[in-house]
Amino acid sequence: METQKFNYDNNIVRAFLYATIAFGLVGFLLGLTAALMLFYPELPEFLFGTDDSTIKSLASGNIQGLINTQGALGFGRIRMLHTSAVIFAFVCNSFFCGAYYSMQRLLKTRMYSDTLSWLHFWTWQIMIVSVVITFLMGINTSKEYAEHEWPIDILITISWVIFGINMFGTIAKRRVRHLYVAIWFYLGTWIAVAMLHIFNNLEVPLSFTSWKSYSIYAGAKDALVQWWYGHNAVAFVLTTPVLGLMYYFLPKAADRPVFSYKLSIIHFWSLIFVYLWAGPHHLQYTALPAWAQAVGTGFSIMLIAPSWGGMLNGLLTLRGAWDKVRENPILKFFVVAVTCYGMATFEGPLLATKSLNKIGHYTDWVIGHVHIGALGWNGFMAFGIVYYLIPVMWRTPLWSKKLANWHFWLGTLGIIFYAVPMYISGFTQGLMWKQFNPDGTLVWKNWLDTVTAIIPYYKMRFLGGLFYISGAILMVVNVIKTIKAGSFQKNVPAEAPALANIGSARKEGEGLHLWIERTPRIMAILAFITVAIGGLVEIIPTLTLKQSVPTITAVKPYSPLELEGRDLYIREGCNACHSQMIRPFRDEIVRFEGKNGQYSKAGEFVYDRPFLWGSKRTGPDLHREGGRNPDSWHFKHMYNPRITSAGSIMPRFPWLITNKLDKKQMVDKMKLMKNYFDVPYTKAEIDSANQWADNQAKGIVKRIYSEAADVKQQVEKDRIAKGGSFVPLEDREIVAMIAYLQRLGTDIKTTQIQTASADN
Repeated sequence: METQKFNYDNNIVRAFLYATIAFGLVGFLLGLTAALMLFYPELPEFLFGTDDSTIKSLASGNIQGLINTQGALGFGRIRMLHTSAVIFAFVCNSFFCGAYYSMQRLLKTRMYSDTLSWLHFWTWQIMIVSVVITFLMGINTSKEYAEHEWPIDILITISWVIFGINMFGTIAKRRVRHLYVAIWFYLGTWIAVAMLHIFNNLEVPLSFTSWKSYSIYAGAKDALVQWWYGHNAVAFVLTTPVLGLMYYFLPKAADRPVFSYKLSIIHFWSLIFVYLWAGPHHLQYTALPAWAQAVGTGFSIMLIAPSWGGMLNGLLTLRGAWDKVRENPILKFFVVAVTCYGMATFEGPLLATKSLNKIGHYTDWVIGHVHIGALGWNGFMAFGIVYYLIPVMWRTPLWSKKLANWHFWLGTLGIIFYAVPMYISGFTQGLMWKQFNPDGTLVWKNWLDTVTAIIPYYKMRFLGGLFYISGAILMVVNVIKTIKAGSFQKNVPAEAPALANIGSARKEGEGLHLWIERTPRIMAILAFITVAIGGLVEIIPTLTLKQSVPTITAVKPYSPLELEGRDLYIREGCNACHSQMIRPFRDEIVRFEGKNGQYSKAGEFVYDRPFLWGSKRTGPDLHREGGRNPDSWHFKHMYNPRITSAGSIMPRFPWLITNKLDKKQMVDKMKLMKNYFDVPYTKAEIDSANQWADNQAKGIVKRIYSEAADVKQQVEKDRIAKGGSFVPLEDREIVAMIAYLQRLGTDIKTTQIQTASADN
């Protein structure tokens, strides 16, 4: 058969490689900033200005500079920006870099379309920049790993479809009969992410000229869909694509074949099947239906088998080549990466069990667990791929192996200094929260006692982050020096015989999986069915059966002012530190019950779009916050948490107190809730929304003035000083925020709760 000549496209690989390195540093820096703010919450004041004489500041001695930032450096926004930068900017760019390089060589063809390759690259980078801008502005949905608002969700979809067309087109014109295991994982990743992203981000925009949207799911249903997505974003963005890269680059770097072809088959199909069922383990002991929680736990435990099958397949590929690990920094990174993958995928199922979940959930234990995967598995795989590609693509040896080894050891120390303190911190939190005195009272009644106890571990975690980012900076130096010494080749000549057309029908004596490997269409269909089953079984019954969320007759929709306050709560990223889910534990009911004495019920969240149950308690749970503290306490707490809670690590929100509340869309929000989601607002309530909000705001301000004469005096001084530009306190954002916080959990007021099911 005639040999065909063609070129591999290294140019697109280089672009994604540069993006990986640049956004990796950005993501690490954002994480380091968030870590610093957990023991030095005054960082924004230090940078922009403060009225607190006990804090040094780079700016002038007033707080106007901090107010002018409008919360751009608030912890809630930095935290979501950090997670999004690491997931979508660093890990995804590293996947695209490795995939564009490996696919061409595994399929013996250039990518299907250079134009599509560059469209994919630029749409993805534009998406990342858009995320940075919107998150810093407070434009977000609050949904974990999916905080992007609807226009960006559409852009992600477009970019992902472009990548898919290019990938499937490249597979169609391949010159290799059977698809290698790395390609299986790329296919499975593309299919699963498309499904997860679309279904989780179904939302109704307030208007097509507004960024604001509301999820089509509410409360417990939204929670199930979100964590079906959230857990599987970890599965199909942070795991399966990186496993595909492992199956290509680890054997290449070791110059050894993959340990077991059969284990690869078992690993792939069992992993993509089991993963989709495990999402509800993030919602143990919550208001989610018990059957869904049980299914999530069962499949999470099952995940150990396929995950460790993949880990062993990777490590055993190095049989007979361990001497190379000692000399080759690339293999060092890969070995620790695969080991961290094994550790994280063993620990995750354990945390999914109810026995450990009741201690570990909402604590720093989970943060440590996540970062074993993110820093060790994702980060070290990306670093290893960078060190592999740079010498190959620039046709020169790595400038300094010694520097690469320094990077490895600094990164490894960084992981240890990050994870171990978080484990200790998490154990400390979980045990302190649950400790009782013999007389039945909590040992640690004040939440701040549990916060101050773990500050030393937050400082150690910050040190670990410094080690890790220092190693990454050494990598940048090494990369720059290597590139300067080498010569880049955009188009790499290659040749291979054309693939003969033998039809897609299965041949006599042909193994089943060999047939599937040479028929990509059938593999794609089977992969879609495999990943879709778990979601169908878990989500459809919950969304369609009314009994899954019993109606509580006492629960009423939010008032217009409370709805505005809820949107402000989302804007500031408050759910990054506060949960809104009191689990049915004695310690949580005693600690958080307020005046109502009830753990959280599914029927209480039917008007929450999106749900705000949270995944981490840096501050206390807020679901029974309504009525626990006076309005003036909330006012002062938002202005400076250290006034009301000495030693608090909560950031300040002074702009809430100075900003005028924008009510232009308030009526439109109520109309959307009624028209699209059947929220029972009456026409009279919608028509009188502004008056309703004004009356509620006046009541809050009246209470603040009666409780805190100093606040009244300060507002009066501002009125005199500002004259015509003065904004009455009733019209400011802080009042809407207080209205929302004082509403939380107040619908249930007795120990006897009437539900729809109880009426039957």
